[in-house]
Formats: sequence, C-alpha cells, structure tokens
Amino acid sequence: MTDSGRVLVLGSGFAGLWAALGAARRLEELDVTGTVDVTLISKLPFHDIRVRNYEADLSACRIPLSDLLDPVDVGHITAEVTAIDTAARTVTVADSGGQGATQEYDRLVIALGSRVAKPDIPGLREFGFDVDTYDGALKLQRHLAALSDGGADVSAATVVVVGAGLTGIETASELPGMLTTMCAGRNLDPRVVLIDHNPYVGSDMGASARPVIEAALSENGVETMTGVGVAAVDERGVTLSSGEVLAAGTVVWCAGMRANPLTAQLAGDRDRLGRLPVDDYLRVLGSPGVFAAGDVAAAWVDDDHLSVMSCQHGRPMGRYAGYNVIGDLLGEPMMPLRIPWYATVLDLGPAGAVYTEGWDRQVVAYGAQAKATKVTINTQRIYPPLNRDRNALLAAAAPVLQARPDPGQ
Repeated sequence: MTDSGRVLVLGSGFAGLWAALGAARRLEELDVTGTVDVTLISKLPFHDIRVRNYEADLSACRIPLSDLLDPVDVGHITAEVTAIDTAARTVTVADSGGQGATQEYDRLVIALGSRVAKPDIPGLREFGFDVDTYDGALKLQRHLAALSDGGADVSAATVVVVGAGLTGIETASELPGMLTTMCAGRNLDPRVVLIDHNPYVGSDMGASARPVIEAALSENGVETMTGVGVAAVDERGVTLSSGEVLAAGTVVWCAGMRANPLTAQLAGDRDRLGRLPVDDYLRVLGSPGVFAAGDVAAAWVDDDHLSVMSCQHGRPMGRYAGYNVIGDLLGEPMMPLRIPWYATVLDLGPAGAVYTEGWDRQVVAYGAQAKATKVTINTQRIYPPLNRDRNALLAAAAPVLQARPDPGQ
C-alpha cells in the first residue's frame, strides 16, 4: 500500500473500467501519480462489451484488461468478490481455484453490475439460455450450431425468447438470420417467438416507438405473444401460463435485471432492483468511503429521474466516480453528476433501428437512418481506446458528458 492509500474498484464493465481509468486520470491531473494504489478486481481479465451480446458476431466484444489498465498503471486482480465489509474496509475475494484472500482499501468503488433475473420457474436454469454475459452468448451460439448438426426436427428450428424489453427485442430481431444459416439445406423454416407478460412488446419504449417496433418484428419474421407468462421450461420447449406448450429447441431468457446481490451486504436501503442509493458525487448513502456506479447504483441524473441500467449512464457514472473517489481520498474538489439528456437507440436487426429522445421516448429516427447511429454507438462510441496509448486512455476518462448521439449519422 502507498503512503496516501489504496482505492479498490470492483467490476470491469462499463462503470468499473471507467472508474479505474477516471481515478488514474485524476491522479495524473493532481500530479500525484504513484502515491495512491488503484486496483481493479474482476472475475475475468476482460472488459466485455456486454450490450452487443445479442449480435451474431462477438469477435470484437471482449477486450483484455491488460491493454486498458497496464498503460495507466492500474493494477488488476482476477478474482470473484465474495464479501464486502465496509466497517473493516475490506473486500474478500476468491480466485478461480477457490482460494480466498482479503483486500484492504481506503476508498472503494462498487461497480459489480447487474445480472439477468431468473425466477424459480421449473427447468429454467437447467434448459434456458441467455445473452447476459459474453460466455452465455457464446453458449447460446454453440447450442444453435449443435442443433444444425442434428436431425430434421421442426422444433430445433424454433427459438422462444422470453421478455420483450430492449434486450429481448434486439435478440429476437437477430435470431432469424442466425437460424436461417443453421437451417440451410435442411428443409426447415426458422421460427422465432417473442413472448411477454405485458399486453404489448416494448413496454418500456413508450407509445411513440411501439408501432415502429411491431412493424420491424413483423418484417423480421418474429412472432409475438403478449399477456402470457412462462410456467415451465424443458428441453422440448416452454409451457405457458395459459397451458399452451410451445415446442422449441431453444429458450432464451431476457426478462428483467437485478443489481449484483452483494449490494445487500451494505447497510441501508436499496431500491426494487437491488441498487444502492448514492448522492450527486456517487457516494453510497450511509457507507463512508464507498462509491457506487453503473447498474448497482441508483443516481439522480436530473431532478426527476434516476439512472437506468445501461451503458449510457454506466460510463459517465464510472468516470465521475473515479474522479471523485480520488478527490474524496486526497481532500480535493469533487464533481456532481447530472445528465441533462436521455436517448435510446434500439437495434431492430435487418429492419434497422429506432432512435428515441427524452424520457417519454419520442421517435426521432428509425429504419436505416437509426441503424447507422446504432452501428456507430456499438462499434465506436462505447469503446475505450484500443491502442494501449496512455494519453489516449486518460483523455477518454475525463469527467465530461458526451453529446447525445447524432440521429443523422
């Protein structure tokens, strides 16, 4: 440990990576590099571009942390966080072999992200797939590839996607193309069914975007079933709450997210998603020396709205948390976070995309125009510099807000 202290950052997603880089930038800005040890702890030695897991090509979705952290002198421990003790200011971790260790800190940034919420539905954990993680998405793709090697079973060409929120819609829109490749030369017709307990798809997208989404799903050949839930999952498909059985070789669960359950180890309240309430500087209320960012934090981004679980909010939250955790440790000024705009760009596969602005999600572009913006976001805007250049990495970690995406791009 250095003379001035140690900062631990938990998690290597959008918030965790940018918190670590933001802390390194603030140290250099204060000209105190080398006086504070900044170390990131994550289960895997990668920064995954999680929001692209629904895509068919995942080759650009996993970046070695060494390429991002080594150039800015941030340490990295590959281990799973198993406990957080804010009274003792320690974090307990376990490596891949199950060996435990205790890490001390002077300041802590919790950025452990979220995970798909899988209820106790019979067979879901055993037979269901998801695109929540890079490894989960690869597992789904390998499963589909294995089905293509089997016999000419109609159900093998059917995928049921559960949850018609943003992830479910994007996944369902991509699957027909993947299934077409799988079914080539087998006299099978690909079938994708998107189901949701709500009365309509895209319930979070508002009335303005709904007709665009529904038309795109139809154009993509995706069937929808609404107002119905899932009662059971098995290797042959799903049983719906209505009693109907859908035969399917694959079930993909995209229904709901929850913050990492380790948030429950901190004192105080959490919201319905398990998130920690934070102040304008990303400090966890009731836990001195602890900051939170990304999907584990409930931050007010303006006077009326809390942050959402998205990289749109996770990335700036990480940058500001990194800046402020060093300020808090060294008695330097901190910066409050406010995000004055909100936009959503939803990928609709071959049918394009839909771009909305505002919390009421008014459509400002759709089709090919919105798709071009989505491609720019997914392949450029959300990526850190990949050239191992220290100056570029630190510059990208500045605690400033990006302008909203240009719907004309």
